[in-house]
Amino acid sequence: MPAPPAVPTSFRGILENVWWRLDAALDLDSIYWSAALGALEALRAGCTTIIDHHESPFAIEGSLDAIARACDDIGVRHILSYGVTDRWNKGSLVSDKPASMTEGARLGLAETERHVSGGGKAMVGVHASFTCSNETLEAAADLARRLNIGVHIHVAEGPDDKDAAQRIRHLADDTWLLVHCVHLEDELPGTIVHNARSNMNNAVGYARPTRFKNRVVLGTDGIGADMFEEARIAYARLREHDVTATPDIVWQWLENGYKLAPASRQDVVSWNYDHMNEPWRLAFTTGVTATDVVIDGRPVLKEGRVTTVDVDEIRSKAEESAKRLHQRLES
Repeated sequence: MPAPPAVPTSFRGILENVWWRLDAALDLDSIYWSAALGALEALRAGCTTIIDHHESPFAIEGSLDAIARACDDIGVRHILSYGVTDRWNKGSLVSDKPASMTEGARLGLAETERHVSGGGKAMVGVHASFTCSNETLEAAADLARRLNIGVHIHVAEGPDDKDAAQRIRHLADDTWLLVHCVHLEDELPGTIVHNARSNMNNAVGYARPTRFKNRVVLGTDGIGADMFEEARIAYARLREHDVTATPDIVWQWLENGYKLAPASRQDVVSWNYDHMNEPWRLAFTTGVTATDVVIDGRPVLKEGRVTTVDVDEIRSKAEESAKRLHQRLES
């Protein structure tokens, strides 16, 4: 991946110079192969359901279908969302706080409605309140109510979004996924998604999830799909904050994920480790991987080998697509 045009020294700088540029360079081909590779990694880590938050401002229409098709080809369950935002307007990045809904946000909401109307399982995605106008936030909440689904939104991840609670308090309900919440100081309804590795990687601080009354679940924010690795890191971060904390707290966060994807309780995963129900052992044991996975009655991993696709082809196609993506980034 080519270096960013400037070395980012803040969270906002990382977003503008790395992630938002990457979003803008995506096309449907790179979206499909990226999703396929990610789903493949999830499957081999024993993760049978992916709850995804996606953005590609110049390839919106059909993007959720591309991700769904990739997950279906691999064989994993999925709950998708397109993260609407007003930060792009007429092909340019908006630096100031958006005043009204942009065409990009309208297209993002339309993509979600189209995907759900076609039978897709999804939530209404919102990037974060600080990149959305009040009009867009209202429209996203309204669409979620009309479709009877929740909203998947990044909340107070960095200081730029510290007023998130004020902007969404009148809209949020218990169906919402509130992702990050590092700088959240007010109570909001919804499930809090704690992303320990991502927060460390972006140097935004520690979310202190035990302070919340909300249900807490673990997420990766796209950094891999190994949920046991995420749990171990989340435990180490929790322990650094509170030396009396035990692994049982973090493993409850992991268990809470079933509340979001109850169908995955039907899936059967066999592991290369004999103590999968013992949080104290798992908190200090690396290299735990799945050997066999059966999803919805269908064997998709057998003796460590994926049965649904040609793994080498997926990796090869993903690499080719990544090279084209990097060329677009350079230009």
